[in-house]
Amino acid sequence: MNDPSVTGPHQANSDMQTDYVIGQDNIEGQLGPFGFDVHNRVFVISALVSIAFILLTLMFPDLAGQVFQSVVAFSTGKLDWYFMLVVNFFVVFCLALVILPHGSVRLGGPEARPEYSYLSWFSMLFAAGIGIGLMFFGVLEPVYHANVSLPLGVTSPFGAEGTLDPDAIAEASAMGLAGTYFHWGLHGWAVYVVMALALGIFTYNKGLPFSIRSAFFPLLGERVWGWWGHAIDILAVFSTLFGLATSLGLGAQQANAGMNFVFGLDVSTQFQVVTIIVVTGVALVSVWRGLEGGVKRLSEVNMVLALLFFFFVLFAGPTLVALNGFWTGLTTYVTEFIPLSMPFGREDDAFRQAWTVFYWAWWVSWAPFVGMFIARVSRGRTVREFVICVLLIPSLFIFIWMGVFGATALDQLYADPAGSLVKDYVIDAYSPELSLFGMLNELPLTSVMSSLAIFLALVFFVTSSDSGSLVIDTITAGGKIDAPRTQRMFWASVEGLVAIVLLIGGGLTALQAGVTATAIPFSVAMLLMCYTIIKALNGELRRHRQAS
Repeated sequence: MNDPSVTGPHQANSDMQTDYVIGQDNIEGQLGPFGFDVHNRVFVISALVSIAFILLTLMFPDLAGQVFQSVVAFSTGKLDWYFMLVVNFFVVFCLALVILPHGSVRLGGPEARPEYSYLSWFSMLFAAGIGIGLMFFGVLEPVYHANVSLPLGVTSPFGAEGTLDPDAIAEASAMGLAGTYFHWGLHGWAVYVVMALALGIFTYNKGLPFSIRSAFFPLLGERVWGWWGHAIDILAVFSTLFGLATSLGLGAQQANAGMNFVFGLDVSTQFQVVTIIVVTGVALVSVWRGLEGGVKRLSEVNMVLALLFFFFVLFAGPTLVALNGFWTGLTTYVTEFIPLSMPFGREDDAFRQAWTVFYWAWWVSWAPFVGMFIARVSRGRTVREFVICVLLIPSLFIFIWMGVFGATALDQLYADPAGSLVKDYVIDAYSPELSLFGMLNELPLTSVMSSLAIFLALVFFVTSSDSGSLVIDTITAGGKIDAPRTQRMFWASVEGLVAIVLLIGGGLTALQAGVTATAIPFSVAMLLMCYTIIKALNGELRRHRQAS
């Protein structure tokens, strides 16, 4: 794979020249048996603030819980319009790049060609940015939206005293699936496109270091290598850290719930903490083994098992109902795309504020992580090709997965509401981490497939931690991707500790707070990225016209 941390020869023809050499501000040395190679300011500040956050939350869990609740209430109740407008803008921005002449620019310059075939590239896009979310929300969201949050004011099929209204079932089911697709489709992937495109253009076309701060060179010039750039990278570290911690916390909750469902183990914060510690330990072993022997091998195994799991649900359940549900949800998503995207004049607060705002913040917080990965595997693609494929390919896979899982669960729910565990876990008692297992309870081989679901959640946990620690280490090592692996082990440990203290400090509410708190300022930075992307693409178009 091309090493994006090395400034390429294309810089000589770039309109953005700099004397900055990657790693020039780093401190290298040896601490006992462990080597280190870190950016002297970004690493130190990020590490100290992370440790301080962990210690303060452990020392004052009640106070931390109150703070987390206040952050969530403010973010979802007061800034819902802001998050929706920002992410809507990202979608429009991406569509404009497809239509405008800027779409013809090739990442890496006119002579660059893709390093990977379409099949390999699509597979890597499929693997990026999805994982624990498929397992945790695949059943939960369609059922919850169809019966509780009710997007756009759709009527719940459950009327007085829990009786079913047959006329409302089809509409509610379709809207439940459409609402799920809305949160996992074009809007979210547009966030990733902005980040990945910025990294790709400024690294491959402008010859700048593979660092988020490089995207701000048109605005800051050489100052981007100073404190302005340090602040941007530190913000990216915390955005990634809390985004990953949220995924790890949800994964631990689901694994704990699954073990309770299959083996009768208690559901408790203590057990979830132990789960995070054990899985973080496995992630450390994976980090030590490196990309080839660690995360790559785990990812390949998990991908095969995930596909087998998907096809089992598809064929063991009501296959035609599941496929029809996927298609109905997709057509409803298309027809209701604009109403679902509107930030004003709506009354579905339970859907828009409690779900959509959290998701948009979560996507923004994951953008540095997934954007770096996508940029690294996309050199040689045109901007138009890049935008279309990154928006559509992963979205379509997610729609198929959640359409099949969601439609299967909804069919079980409405066929026998009184005996449905899905109804118990999603509607009545609301135990979201158990929703998947409630659906599996109605299928053959319940214990076997539930155990596989637990295993998948745990391995997604490991691969997310491993990959995330690589991204954070790259940022805090000044853009280097070959820094000592002990640094990645440090960040993998910090990710686990942050997930633990968030669970102790308030569970899901705390996880949401961590995401939204970092996403607010980082979303502003991403809006500025849209300007710098256009500025960089304009420069590329001018150079190509002059050359021809």
